[in-house]
Order: sequence, then C-alpha cells, then structure tokens
Amino acid sequence: MSGEREAAGAPGLSCEAGDGGGTMSQAKSGEHALDLPHSAEEPIEGLPAGFGQGILGKAAFGIAIVFSLFQLWTAAYGALPSQVVRAMHVGFLLLLGFALFGNLVAKTKAGTTWFWLLGVLGFLTGVYQWVNYAALIRRAGFLTTPDLVVGCIAIVLVFEGARRLMGLPLTIIAGVFLAYCFFGDLLPAPLIHRGYPFDMIVEHFAFGTEGIYGTPIYVSAAYIFIFVVFAAFLERAGMLALFNDFALGLVGSWRGGPAQVCVLSSALMGTISGSGVANVVASGQFTIPLMKRFGFRAAFAGGVEATSSMGGQIMPPVMGAVAFIMAETLNVPYVEVVKAALIPALLYFGVCFWMVHLEAGKSGLGGMAKESLPDPWAALRRHWPLVLPLAALVYLLFAGYTPIFAGTMGLALIVVLILGMPLAALIGPLVFRAVFWIVLGLAAAAFLKFGVNVLAAVIAVLVGACAVFRGGRETLVICRDSLAEGAKNALPVGIACAIVGIVIGTLTLTGIASTFIGAIIRIGENNLFLSLVLTMLTCLVLGMGIPTIPNYIITSSLAGPALLELGVPLLVSHMFVFYFGIMADLTPPVALACFAAAPMAKTSGLKIAVQATKLATAGFVVPFMAVYTPALMLQDAGPMAEAYGYWVEVAYVVFKACAGIALWGMAVVGYFFGRALWWERIAAFAAGVLMILYLPVTDEAGFALGAIVVAAHWWRIRRARQAAPAAT
Repeated sequence: MSGEREAAGAPGLSCEAGDGGGTMSQAKSGEHALDLPHSAEEPIEGLPAGFGQGILGKAAFGIAIVFSLFQLWTAAYGALPSQVVRAMHVGFLLLLGFALFGNLVAKTKAGTTWFWLLGVLGFLTGVYQWVNYAALIRRAGFLTTPDLVVGCIAIVLVFEGARRLMGLPLTIIAGVFLAYCFFGDLLPAPLIHRGYPFDMIVEHFAFGTEGIYGTPIYVSAAYIFIFVVFAAFLERAGMLALFNDFALGLVGSWRGGPAQVCVLSSALMGTISGSGVANVVASGQFTIPLMKRFGFRAAFAGGVEATSSMGGQIMPPVMGAVAFIMAETLNVPYVEVVKAALIPALLYFGVCFWMVHLEAGKSGLGGMAKESLPDPWAALRRHWPLVLPLAALVYLLFAGYTPIFAGTMGLALIVVLILGMPLAALIGPLVFRAVFWIVLGLAAAAFLKFGVNVLAAVIAVLVGACAVFRGGRETLVICRDSLAEGAKNALPVGIACAIVGIVIGTLTLTGIASTFIGAIIRIGENNLFLSLVLTMLTCLVLGMGIPTIPNYIITSSLAGPALLELGVPLLVSHMFVFYFGIMADLTPPVALACFAAAPMAKTSGLKIAVQATKLATAGFVVPFMAVYTPALMLQDAGPMAEAYGYWVEVAYVVFKACAGIALWGMAVVGYFFGRALWWERIAAFAAGVLMILYLPVTDEAGFALGAIVVAAHWWRIRRARQAAPAAT
C-alpha cells in the first residue's frame, strides 16, 4: 500500500513518533527545486505545473516566494493601509500569473517577453497606488490623467488575467456588467440608469474599495492566501499520507471500501484545504486507481472523488474561500459561518457515504480485507505532531480570534514544527528530545501573551540552526517550496476575486440589483419554493461557466436581499447559494472538478460529471430543508423548539434530512436492500419531496409513504432471497 501512496506523490515529510518525533525523510529529494514534487499544487486551469526553466523559471519561483512573504508580513504586522495591501495583492497576482504564462504557455520568445511585460505593468499598478496612497485620497473624485491611465491598465490586465486563468465565461460575464455601466443609459426600463462619465467609472472600479479592490480581494489578501499557504505546508509535511492511512484503516473494510476511503479522506482533506480541485488532484491520484482496481466503473470512481472533494469547501474548520467572503460580507464572526455549515457539511458527506454504499451493493462489491489495511490509530500515533497546528487553528478560531490571526499563527506553528524535526533528530536520548519539544512548544505558545515578535524570533532561530546542522537544509528547501506552491495555488482564487469585483462594483454603482430583487420578491410573494428554485437554477447555470467564488458573490448579491425580504435569514440564504455553488461545479457541461479527475480516471470528464451529479442529487434536499427549518444550520428556532426545546427541533430536522437523503438515494441508485422496482423508486422520490415541503401534514405523509415503500421493498427482497435457495 505504501508503494501506491508514493506513486501518488503523497508526503514530502513523515513524522516518526516512535523516535520522539525527530526524524524526517524527504520523499523525492532528487527533484529539481523548480519542478516541485506533487502535493497541494495542481495544474491550475490554463497553467501547467511548475514554474518554468532557466533564469525566468527561477525569477518566477522567487516572485512566488516574495509574494508569500509579503502577505505573511502584512498579515502578522498589519503595517500597511488596507487599500495598499489590496493593490499590491492584485499587483503580485498579475505579475506571477503573467510570468507563469510567459514561462509555461508562451511558444516563442516574443510571447514570453510580452507576458512578462504585462506582469510587470500589472505589478506597477499596485506600486503606483502604494507610492501615491495619500495623494490619491486627497484627489478622490478629481483624478489626474496618469491616474486614469493606471486605472485603465489595471482593469484591462485583470480582465486579461481572468481570461487566461479562469476562461472566457467569467470574463464575458464581468465584461457585460462593465459594459452596462457605460451603455445602460441607452437601455429601456427597467434596466436604464442615469449614465456615468468615463472617469467616474474608472475611479469606481480601479481605485477605492468598490471595484477590483472590493471586499472579495480584501478577503483574498487577508484570509484566503494565508490558508492556502497553510494547506501547502501541511500537505508537504505529510498530512495527506496521514489522512489516507487513517481513512483506509477506518472505513476500508466497509461495503465499497475504496470509495468510502475516498469520501473520508476528502472530508479530512477539507478540514485544511478549501479548494475542491486541489483536493481532487491531491487525493485522486491514490483513490481513483484504487477504486477502479476494486471493481468500480471509471466514471463512478471519478465522480466519487469529485463529489467528495468539492465538499471540502463546506467542511469546517478551514472552509473554502467563500466562507471568509461570507463572514466579511455579512459582518459576522467566522465561527458563526462554521456553525451554520457544520450540520450541512456532515449531511453532504453522509450523502456521499450513502450513495457509495448503495452503488456498491447494486454492483455486488464488498469491502477490502481488514488484514491488508493499515491501523488508523497507528497512523495517528506516527504522525501525531501534524495534528497540533490544526488543533491550534481550531482553538484560535473558536476562541474568538480573527481568521487572519488564527491562520497566520497556525501557519507559523506548522513552520516551527517542520523546522524543529531535523534538530530534534540530532538529540540523542529520548528524554532530551522531549525537553526540546516542550521548550519549543512553550516558546511558540508565548505569542498569545507577548505577541507575534516572539514567534518570529523562534522561527528565525530555527531557520539559522537548520542552515547549519545536518538535515536542516533539506527542511529549509521544503519550507521554501511550500511558500512558492502556496502563492501559485492562490492564483485562481485571487484572480477570481479581482474580476468579480467588477460585478459587485456594477451593482453598487448602478443599483441594478434592486430590479432583480424586486422580481424575485414578486414571485416569492405567492411561492417561496419557486423563488428558491429560481435561485438554485441561477447558481447552477452560472456554475456552468464560473467557479464557486464568483458564482456565490454574484448570486448572493442578487438573491440574498430578496430572500431576506421573504423571511429567509440572511446567513441561511447565503449558505443556500454557497451550497448550490458547490453543486454547480459538479454539473455538466462545464464541471471543473470532474474534468480535473478525468486524467486519473482515464475517462471522459462529461461521464464523470453525470455520475457526480447523480451522487450529489440526494444532497439537494439539505439546503431547501434549511430554508424552511433554519435549525438545520443551528439558526433561528421554529415552533417545535417553543413546544419541546431547541435541540429537540435540531435533532428532529436532522433525522428528517437523513430520512429524505436515504429515500432519494434509493430513488436515484435504484437499490436499498436489493434492486428497487420502478414504482418503488418513484414513491421514494415522492416521500423525499414531501419531507422537504414545509406544509401542514407533509412531514407525516412523507414519513408514512417512506415507511410503506421501505417495508414493501424489504418484504419483497426477503421473499425473493428465501425463494432463491428453494429454486436451486
């Protein structure tokens, strides 16, 4: 089994607890520094893996490291104004993005030169805002010609960067919104606006905090980047190996073992990484071939990986980038978003486990032999140090610290852990190694009382020691590579946040959102369910062309206020949009997560998307139920809570959701205790629908119909199995 994991490129480091946690092994030490061994880094849409060859490759690699260090410095010390941090963040995104296109995509020297020129221009737009920060504030509303030129360059380069990195659909959508600012005064009512001069539009989008440098890019710079780098360090340290071994040992013997392993390892991966596509690539190289060898169809294996990996975006404590944007937009603590996502996340992965269980039963597949599986608790004992930074991150988040502080400190602690390993290996007796770790842990924890400088000093001492002692230099290389990987992995999220600022800026400038909101309110006055269906379809249609982040931002900006007017709590409505934004990444024809799984499954991405949609279908129950009964997201109590207590209502709603999921799974797969007949599938689907609807006696009718269907199905299968031996 270890050979398969090595082929998957899993760990860069392994922590051996048996010798005091002091040994460290390099998985692929022969790799060139610029051709990074696989971990968090995936071939990002539009970009191959790596940084390029020669001096330009080294330059891009260096830019990525400087980008990470700049973001970590601003996160730790907050030494720069927010506007400057946002502008420099976009500047670095453009510089690194275009530099990588020049190194990895351009076919000629002229093309390479052109991309690098665009990157430098993009970076200089950030430098311009830094140098002229105070002057730009003083002349707000009266920009000079150089200001307008720089603003136009920034807007054009963000569009070009998004087109190259994210594809045409998102770029076209943002372009339509920008065009509306220029030409909306020529449209008929209700779309007409009063018209805006050119300089006002440029200032709105390229300066201030309403356009490119709005809330999404602030969240990217302040929160998302830190957690992306955090995930890169954890994966380099061997967390992926821990997750795979733990999942293999725990659920590998269940029915459909390898697919259940895939679901659990993706759920665990989701606790540290909010990128669905990164999860697909990181764990799919191990789980998809394993599922295929076990007997699952290639398309189904890819679908399981894509579906479970996308769930990582709603799996606390480190959820997807959308969660940070949501917390900032709604002005609520991040822990409130985590609380609202907890039960839906568990139900989402419950759906994955259940659908795999049914599909395996339908295909006659059992579990893996227990003797061939690793001991999950032995894996945990062997890699226990890796859990400490994650535990510290969870504590800081739930203790009320800001995500930026929690993420920065969690990242610093994993760096301390990695740097301390080779030094601990040089210490002989176990007692002295234990003392070393205790002293190092106390020194690192002192930041809670004495501030960030203490932790920075600890890291500086460890770096100096690693540079001197045997084994330390390899560790420094791993840290360096993790910084570069983190910066590259943050590119799609950052560029998406920048381009979607154009959409948000259009809504704030023109007020067009009120027209859309009014239409939804008029529909929902008579039928909230229809308004929810329209919102869901908007998410799914937008998701055919754009990633989860811009999908969420656009749809929640339009539908969130409208659903609030219809009585849906704002956090619940945003979670509704978030949930279906994730589903959209699985639905054909454009399903990014499914196409990421295609090379490993060796089948069509479209076939995988069809299977992923079937797998996720039962999950469509959850967000609708949460709207009608917000207790599912641990929000407002309903009538049942007044009569029996809040937690009774929560338990009932969760039970009802599980029952609806079970019935929809039966309807979709066509299997429960055995193969289901067509009328059993239709009746199971109807029972699930009745459980969603929040109307008088629909719950009772749903439970009754579901019980009848399951009982009739069980009786029929039981009689068939009893008759089979008699017939032979």
